[in-house]
Amino acid sequence: MATDTLKSNTGASGAAGRTVRRLLLENGALSALVVLLVAMSLLSGDFLTTQNLLNVGVQAAVTAILAFGVTFVIVSAGIDLSVGSVAALSATVLAWSATSEGLPVWLAVVLAVATGIACGFVNGALVSYGKLPPFIATLAMLSIARGLSLVISQGKPIDFPDPVSALGDTLGGWLPVPVLVMVVMGLIAALILARTYIGRSMYAIGGNEEAARLSGLRVKRQKLAIYALSGLFAAVAGIVLASRLTSAQPQAAQGYELDAIAAVVIGGASLAGGVGKASGTLIGALILAVLRNGLNLLSVSAFWQQVVIGVVIALAVLLDTVRRKAGSGAAPGGSSAAPGSPGSGRKGAGALKFGIAAVCVAVVVGGVSYFNSGSSGGNTKVGMSLSTLNNPFFVQMKAGAQAEARTAGVDLTVTDAQNDASQQANQLQNFTSSGVKSIIVNPVDSDAAGPAVRGANKADIPVIAADRGVNKARTATLVASDNVAGGRLAAKALADRLGGRGSIIVLQGTAGTSASRERGAGFAEGLKAYPGIKVVARQPADFDRTKGLDVMTNLLQSHPGITGVFAENDEMALGAVRALGSRAGTSVSVVGFDGTPDGLKAVGAGTLYASVAQQPKELGRIAVQNAVRAAEGKKVDSMVKVPVKVVTKSNVADFS
Repeated sequence: MATDTLKSNTGASGAAGRTVRRLLLENGALSALVVLLVAMSLLSGDFLTTQNLLNVGVQAAVTAILAFGVTFVIVSAGIDLSVGSVAALSATVLAWSATSEGLPVWLAVVLAVATGIACGFVNGALVSYGKLPPFIATLAMLSIARGLSLVISQGKPIDFPDPVSALGDTLGGWLPVPVLVMVVMGLIAALILARTYIGRSMYAIGGNEEAARLSGLRVKRQKLAIYALSGLFAAVAGIVLASRLTSAQPQAAQGYELDAIAAVVIGGASLAGGVGKASGTLIGALILAVLRNGLNLLSVSAFWQQVVIGVVIALAVLLDTVRRKAGSGAAPGGSSAAPGSPGSGRKGAGALKFGIAAVCVAVVVGGVSYFNSGSSGGNTKVGMSLSTLNNPFFVQMKAGAQAEARTAGVDLTVTDAQNDASQQANQLQNFTSSGVKSIIVNPVDSDAAGPAVRGANKADIPVIAADRGVNKARTATLVASDNVAGGRLAAKALADRLGGRGSIIVLQGTAGTSASRERGAGFAEGLKAYPGIKVVARQPADFDRTKGLDVMTNLLQSHPGITGVFAENDEMALGAVRALGSRAGTSVSVVGFDGTPDGLKAVGAGTLYASVAQQPKELGRIAVQNAVRAAEGKKVDSMVKVPVKVVTKSNVADFS
């Protein structure tokens, strides 16, 4: 009897083990997620906590909801590049209609959802009846939806209605509502794919569109519905995203369409169509969220994070490819292959390849976190989230902060929000859950940073605002240059250079950013004292040198007789100088903003007349000093002003 019982238990245990192995081998994305969870848990003691795992869920929510909608399109052998822009447009419509137009909140929500469906319907019409390739049709909608979002909002964030903002809160003080919304939308997506006529139509169209048409399926009508569903899910994602930020950001969700597509493909869907499921898409979104969360906790350099994410995405898809080739090792007829049979060999090869890929994932994550840490080494842990590191000004701020951290023996972790308010909110949440002693934030948007900073307030972690303030939250101090005052100084410097008369062009920064708004407002205010100066054109160039060159080149065609240019940062100013050629510094005077090294060189060379210098290294240094004092419980001033100065050829040597 005892022997029989032992055999029975052993058999049950072996069967369970075989089931787990088969499940992992048959689902490459799930295997990659398991490996990542184990690797992150071993590498960071802060990862496997209830609060941090909830953070991962919140950070995956928007991408997952977008990706569920994209799954419908990809299963039907299409593509949708517009979902990020449609999400931003839907949220903007909701906020605008409920606040500016005074519509009831429920009606504003309906209007926002209808906006998403309408955008998807237009995509479907262009693909089905306009015969446009899905890539082109949705690329056009990407631009249209983003442009409409900027037009409606005038490039400024709009406060979100309080009843809808509750979607970004928690239930019972611990369960995040975005996670619940993600689960509900995932169940709806799974139900549509598995249990409805339109779901079966998606697989039929993706498998063989011509065969589906010949079998009596109304392919064109089905595609209209499929793209409309994608738009619906994008609208829900936009509402959830805006709820987290308590404001509708016209530039929100940029690049999210790529994350959504990546999540679908990682989850096992084929871009050729006919294959895909909602559960796989959810796993793909969780992989991306775990990566970003874990790499933040491991203090991996912001630049290396992008490399790691790309490599792990490729490995995750490789695992799924291995699964497809190896299969479960079943012999014909459904029985398990005997040892030494062809099926057994494929199974062993699949297991070996899985093991190799899993080790690669762990080695990549662990190696990069060890050798390329973004921290400075020390005892006091401080987190610093910068709005972007794709700008020399903030690169200098980072350098000043890291130099001060090394001097003070502080463990400083620097992250790059890439001008994405939602990504910055995730980074601030990660800092809060990892137990840093203080946080420095250079907000992408002052309003959008508020909810995440309030989370740090609840955890009694002091927050230092750098360069830009944080609204509707408590900060220990604000270390900043005065952008409005700097704009006024730029207006005076340019007007004095032109003798109070002339026609000028203004190159604006990224629409919706506080830096662009404040510098532009200060410049306009300062220019009021000089009625002889006329602004003939204002155009955004996104704080980018190449765009500054292109925009300035275009504007010179219609305004060849200008005498001055004001650019809201040095990068755009240098692009304008390039477009002007020999006219820069002679017949046309250009004034920039920031005092970057390249900008100061141009001032010394005479091609750039002046730059309003903000001393970013000093700003970063002072921010770390105040962060350390606040972490130690010492008193800090509520505001520390770093002076701005106009740099011309006469005094550039003092700054260089």
